[in-house]
Amino acid sequence: MNQLAFAPTKGLAQQNYPHFIKYMGSKSKIMDFVVDGLNQVHDGGAVCDLFAGSGSLAGAIGRQASIVSNDIQAYSAVIADTYLNAWLHPRMPKGEDIIARAERLVGKRRIELPIEFDFSLSPSRDDFLLVEKKHQLLIEQEFDDDWHLFIKNYSGTWWSAEQCAWIDAIRAVAEDYRETPFFNAILSCLMYAMAYTSQGTGHYAQFRDAKTDSSLKDILIYRRRSITFYFLKKYHELLAWLPREPSGLNHRVMTGDFGDCLEAFEGGTIYADPPYCFVHYSRFYHALETLVLYDYPELQVKNGKIVKGRYRDDRHQSPFCIRSQVREAFSSMLEGVKASGSKLVLSYSNTGMISIEEIGDLVAEHLPAMKAEVLTTDHQHMTLGRQKDRHREVKECLVLVK
Repeated sequence: MNQLAFAPTKGLAQQNYPHFIKYMGSKSKIMDFVVDGLNQVHDGGAVCDLFAGSGSLAGAIGRQASIVSNDIQAYSAVIADTYLNAWLHPRMPKGEDIIARAERLVGKRRIELPIEFDFSLSPSRDDFLLVEKKHQLLIEQEFDDDWHLFIKNYSGTWWSAEQCAWIDAIRAVAEDYRETPFFNAILSCLMYAMAYTSQGTGHYAQFRDAKTDSSLKDILIYRRRSITFYFLKKYHELLAWLPREPSGLNHRVMTGDFGDCLEAFEGGTIYADPPYCFVHYSRFYHALETLVLYDYPELQVKNGKIVKGRYRDDRHQSPFCIRSQVREAFSSMLEGVKASGSKLVLSYSNTGMISIEEIGDLVAEHLPAMKAEVLTTDHQHMTLGRQKDRHREVKECLVLVK
């Protein structure tokens, strides 16, 4: 495959868009690079974002082209739908009205449970750990209402019991708008509030314990943050960004396997950004999936105990993250691209589960009639605390197949 220099071209242009979650491997910081790659391949028709993740591509170009946004995770569809289909509907509630309704539900919860604790008092580490343990034991509590999932499963973990009560309450209010064009917009803003009040490192694989006074001090920063403040901050930002009427671009948002999406897509351009490494994204963002589905999932159990991460037992395992399956996964994807009659822009890195050279060989095998080139740029990949080095220097590559 030929190597190309990164030189911006005309065509699709990155637009500003609000961000909702902290996401490993997000392309938001190199979106100009991604859009330039698309411009070198795309010559009209729809753009299919095959592994949409945090929906950044939909946010960046969703007002310029028809987008098919797909991901196996339901939370991705919520964010993509917000970018693509939400608009300033006359019935869209004010953020303050949402919070006022939620506050009444939180007030009832405070009466039922001893969840309040004043984290501004700078508690000793022993006192803090006692409160955390008390809140974590709410997982054994029986509830008789429909909106207690987070206070039961997540109190004293990434969020305090009080913060969980607010998450449940805003989620309950959002449900009343399920059949409207702005239901997902409310959920997206709630995901933002969860991300910026969580005491974790940006994902939900493990929450931190206050093992030292230093870690306690850092955790308290997040325990003191207000779900309502961050929800309203993002909700107001979103209202200022949303269009005043539907786009008319016939966007589609799908939740399913990449193969099913490829079967439903025809022509146009496919942008594929599969996972690069051995960690499964479902482990890192299970709390977002649970927020969206709100299905009281079975939690993963090990040695007779619920695991600390409180993961969903039905987490998706991507073949792109399994070394023995990754080549077959790429082959399947490329065959799907061929069957759809589409062009392809593939994001990958020089630190992935498979080498760029191997990808080139697979492209030549499965798409012999098409020309493949590689566009590269240096990029700092955010690990969100998964390793000691929060950022790693990697070379991001776009394989352009047309």
